[in-house]
Amino acid sequence: MFIVENYGLAIMLCVVTMLCWGSWANTTKLTSKEWRFELLYWDYGVGILLTTIILAFTIGSNGTEGRSFLNDLQQAETSNLQSAVIGGVVFNLANILLVAAIGIAGMSVAFPVGIGIALVLGVVINYMANPQGNPVLIFAGVALIVIAIILNARAYQKMQSNSASKVSQKGLILSIVSGALMGLFYKYVADSMVHSFNAPEAGKLTPYTALVFFAIGVVASSFVFNSLQMWRPFAGEPIKVSTYFSGKLKDHLVGILGGAIWCVGMSLNIIASGKAGPAVSYGLGQGATVVAALWGIYVWKEFDKAPKGTKPILNLMLLLYIIGLALIIISK
Repeated sequence: MFIVENYGLAIMLCVVTMLCWGSWANTTKLTSKEWRFELLYWDYGVGILLTTIILAFTIGSNGTEGRSFLNDLQQAETSNLQSAVIGGVVFNLANILLVAAIGIAGMSVAFPVGIGIALVLGVVINYMANPQGNPVLIFAGVALIVIAIILNARAYQKMQSNSASKVSQKGLILSIVSGALMGLFYKYVADSMVHSFNAPEAGKLTPYTALVFFAIGVVASSFVFNSLQMWRPFAGEPIKVSTYFSGKLKDHLVGILGGAIWCVGMSLNIIASGKAGPAVSYGLGQGATVVAALWGIYVWKEFDKAPKGTKPILNLMLLLYIIGLALIIISK
């Protein structure tokens, strides 16, 4: 199987993760106007599962290092398979709640609160489980990225300063719960995997097997979480199951594409964690919030009509993010 042997390559893969995690949501702008996110989410899960299976039977099964996917599956302990599935279930619930929070409270509340909590909690948990790298540099870098996310929120607030609407308490609560769950899912996947990708110990999973069962957790739990969301949505009218089957082929393909983009980022992050360490790889990956902000600033022109004083905030946000990223990279 393909294994990352070089720390520089591991960091590059984590940067690609940021780009994927911060960009996949753009696919929602490519669907029909009547195609709600609850409908897209079914195909999003399919895209994740298909991507993990393709990777498992290609780069996860070729080469002389490690174990091939099928061989790994045959020797895997049930507890480790369950851990990877639980990671998928926890992520899925967190992701659905985050999207609901965005719809209710807006980006300025949901993303900074949800992803900010996820980033801090995830790095702390993963570092405690597998301490790799200089803790001072890692947590200093994370702190700067958190400040950058807060500044991003401030920029959104300035843009919405003329709005009389108040922050929804329901949206805030959903953001907090989502962030706590998002910070936990990665550890379940990491715990299921081998510690040495080159010489995998018996019973544990290679990254590629862990990713497949993570995806199974996402898809299987959608039949509960997303079905409930369609029946009793946090916002908007309930959606009938039959609506999904009446969708256009383009809408279904766009959903699969969104899942594939996110999953490529997740896969590269997991593969890189063997060399970079779970805390570093997860921390860099969750910098995707600022990548999403860049899409909004320069592509979707969300700040074109923002009040005076917004641009300096955005520039400072980007500067802190770059410094924080550099600290995390040099921590090991």
